[in-house]
Amino acid sequence: MLQPGSPWCRAPPRGRRKWRPPPHFSTAQGRSPVPLAPSGDGGSRPAAPLPAMAAAVPGYSPGFKKPPATLRLKRKRPRRSEPAASQPCGAAPRAPSTSVRRNPFSSLDNAPRQPVWRQQEPAQPGRGPASTVPFWQFLESAGEDKPARNVELSEGTDVLALPEDLHLPVPTPDVPPSPRHEFPADWSIKTRLLFTSSQPFTWAEHLKAQEEAQGFVQHCRAAEINLPQSVQEPKLSTELRCAFQQSLVYWLHPSLSWLQLFPRIGADRKIAGKACPWAQDEALQQALMSDWSVSFTSLYNLLKAKLCPYFYVCTYQFTVLFRAAGLAGSDVITAVISPTTRGLREAMRNEGIEFSLPLVEESRSRKQKNSEGNLETEVAHGPEVGRSPENGEEAASSDDDDDGFSWLEEMGVQDKVKKPDAVSIKLRKEKHEVQVDHRPESLAVVKGTNTFTLLNFLINCKSLVAVAGPQAGLPPTLLSPVAFRGGTMQTLKARSMNAKARVRLAYEDIFSLEIVGPVLPHSLHLLTMLLQSAQQGAFSAVLYTHEPTAVFNADLHNASPALKKETVSKDLLKCGLHSKTLDQLSQVPTLGKSSLRFLEMKDSAYAWKS
Repeated sequence: MLQPGSPWCRAPPRGRRKWRPPPHFSTAQGRSPVPLAPSGDGGSRPAAPLPAMAAAVPGYSPGFKKPPATLRLKRKRPRRSEPAASQPCGAAPRAPSTSVRRNPFSSLDNAPRQPVWRQQEPAQPGRGPASTVPFWQFLESAGEDKPARNVELSEGTDVLALPEDLHLPVPTPDVPPSPRHEFPADWSIKTRLLFTSSQPFTWAEHLKAQEEAQGFVQHCRAAEINLPQSVQEPKLSTELRCAFQQSLVYWLHPSLSWLQLFPRIGADRKIAGKACPWAQDEALQQALMSDWSVSFTSLYNLLKAKLCPYFYVCTYQFTVLFRAAGLAGSDVITAVISPTTRGLREAMRNEGIEFSLPLVEESRSRKQKNSEGNLETEVAHGPEVGRSPENGEEAASSDDDDDGFSWLEEMGVQDKVKKPDAVSIKLRKEKHEVQVDHRPESLAVVKGTNTFTLLNFLINCKSLVAVAGPQAGLPPTLLSPVAFRGGTMQTLKARSMNAKARVRLAYEDIFSLEIVGPVLPHSLHLLTMLLQSAQQGAFSAVLYTHEPTAVFNADLHNASPALKKETVSKDLLKCGLHSKTLDQLSQVPTLGKSSLRFLEMKDSAYAWKS
């Protein structure tokens, strides 16, 4: 214990900032200070030697050049070379730590890749945790059986090229099991086609004036051009270039060059701001509708005479497809309307037009079969299986509608109870039909002589033309593959492009052909026939569909068993379509409520995705 007045207890003098050693410290030049111990006679003597001090204080270093070992952070990190036996007994083994921590802000493409020899093999069932399974295996569909990828190193193998396959997307095309030489008929209208191939499309560029004129003449005369299976030099083939121009032609009414008249559903933004002099002029509106009625009637007469295979009526609310007898498996003229509303269907009923809702009826029959199956199950298993509340409500509502309000009269309170009006009762009966308004399930089908009544109804229907908005006073658009009275010849816009696509570590030339406009079903088939000959039977196409017309591919269950292929080809021989195109469109639709989205040809065989 220190005594008062000892030099260790003295306070430092005020006003002095420079530190000086106490008097019991002696310094020598070139030596570190040596502490001196105070002696009993008031003097000082040297302290214990350095070896003794080092033994007394562990970690002592002369000159204070290194901190003592007692101040170091005693944290022992496990080394990779240490055995796993150093862990306490019963503890779960730790997963080996990765050498490089993944950047959370990096994507899969720019993430740092580990060398091949450090990549772990995918964990087999029961051999390790699920975290070691590569993430791309979860992207594959569970129903596909694919061979396992084994990454092995051998002499001459490019190490940087091996992991490239692991980052490629896993294609899951919805294609038929076996390739076919014809794709199903698609009755929807396409707004854009994008063909790609490894062969250039130079034969579709810069048509000469003579080739363009010859293509128009071939279209007007319905000339059938049969090309060889493979054209050796497509760019020098005049016959191919003329047939290409022929496949781009369609007919339109009305024709207003400053307005885009297809599509009409949802086209208010594109038409807004354009000059519409008929919007406030009723006389001009009547003149436009008069010309439109003449063109519409002309198309129907051509359809009835089997000189026009089909045509479309595109309004701002719905689209109508008229098909001649013999197409889509039907032996009578059919008209398909989509989407419809309760008001439109009620107006058609009032005009005496008989129509059906095949998709609603199909759904109703499916529910009825399910309810019958549940009833049989209930009878077989006893009262344990209860009846669904929806079926019970439907049965109760039907009984109430049949009986009416006779039970009120039996009780004698029919005058005291307020009865619902006839409109409410009708809405209750048609609640299932109202639920499908503006949906593909609201598809309405008109057959036979009722199509003529539908023609008169559409001509006189005031709601066919918009009353307000950018499309006010504008008649519906008529699209046809053949000429008709008042129709204007139009051509689809075609443009070819060249690009380079990266395939693994190299770049390959990819050639594309873009077709823009209302692509009708016959144009799609003609273009694929031309590309099969010009592109050596190998190309792919991405198809962009006008969605309200996709439901036209639904099976209407109106196939006639007595309808023969030879009879159809003979009756519609002068309708202006190619014989192969006619054979395709005469088949029963098989795509349902969907349409073709992707089409691919390899070795002259088709594969598609809908």
